[in-house]
Amino acid sequence: MDGQSFDPQELRSRISSMREQHEALNHEVDALAVNGVTDQLKLARLKKEKLRIKDQLAALNDQLTP
Repeated sequence: MDGQSFDPQELRSRISSMREQHEALNHEVDALAVNGVTDQLKLARLKKEKLRIKDQLAALNDQLTP
């Protein structure tokens, strides 16, 4: 990510926080889909944010496991 290394506990904490953010976005996307929201731009932005977080999670997990 930014070239900094973190201790394992800090990485686990960041991973946990990001998983919560990802899950919250997932619920929001699901709620919009259930309600039949036609704001495709908002839906696309939420999905893009979910993907960004997922990519960051993968990078953090890579740092955690040698």
